[in-house]
Amino acid sequence: MNSYSLIAPAKINLYLEIIGDRPDGYHELAMLLQSIDLADRVDLRPNGTQAIRVHCDDPQVPANESNLAYQAAALMAGEFSEAYGRYGGMEISIQKRIPMGAGLAGGSTDAAAVLVGLNLMWSLGLTQSELQELGGRLGSDVPFCIVGGTAIATGRGEQLSSLRSLDNLYAVLAKYQDLPVSTVWAYKTYRQQFQNTYIPLDNLADRKQRVHSGAMVAAIAQQDSQRIGELLHNDLEKVVLPAHPRVAELRDKLGQLETLGVMMSGSGSTVFALVSSQFQAERVRQELRELLPDPNLGLWTTRLINMGIQVVS
Repeated sequence: MNSYSLIAPAKINLYLEIIGDRPDGYHELAMLLQSIDLADRVDLRPNGTQAIRVHCDDPQVPANESNLAYQAAALMAGEFSEAYGRYGGMEISIQKRIPMGAGLAGGSTDAAAVLVGLNLMWSLGLTQSELQELGGRLGSDVPFCIVGGTAIATGRGEQLSSLRSLDNLYAVLAKYQDLPVSTVWAYKTYRQQFQNTYIPLDNLADRKQRVHSGAMVAAIAQQDSQRIGELLHNDLEKVVLPAHPRVAELRDKLGQLETLGVMMSGSGSTVFALVSSQFQAERVRQELRELLPDPNLGLWTTRLINMGIQVVS
């Protein structure tokens, strides 16, 4: 049985709108998701036992059942017990480059890589859609991470429609390494503070009219970089920025520089700026470092890409 190495890209949110509650306890969302070339590497190899073992070069990443990559392997073992019985367990080694607690889907993309890798290792022949259905059981971002690129996501984030690629743009990412933000906390707090603005579940017509992402979809279709930057939107900023002044300051400082637009990604704590070239990305990164010389501030330059999980060997 072959071993596999996979590249697992991070994602940023270009748009995140919370529409209302869902009967399953999640939020009804309208999002525009974008893959970037900041990526983890996930290596899978058989270990000759029935054990699933996770290893990571970042000691902060859990190596137990709480790790989404472990959960992805356990899900596959449960769904395809015959293959699991025949081929046995595996070692999952993660080279971590995507920061944790960052709103960049680092855990989700690692899980997506495990699903894709085990499909190959066990010769299951699953389609992309079938892998995405499995991924949706692990988390709302996993289906997108499998396919990647540029997509509009609705429902709780698992219903995807691909859009024209934006791989001509770059981004500067900024995150305080010692400041994670809990996604669960962010959505729970938003519900507590803004539930009175939600459109009722039984009023589907009003819900469809409420979604404002159409302008951003049009800007992406037209490849209008300036307009895309102007339309960046994230409802979760309303709760995360007041609760985390350092994230708010980071967004403010980045907003003072010459970029297409600035926003927090997902539930944070990463803030990103869109720019039109690698040269501009490096310049903005350097200027922000001069404004905020804090050694705990991590900065990355990255390109928007049109792919999700990629097999390298």
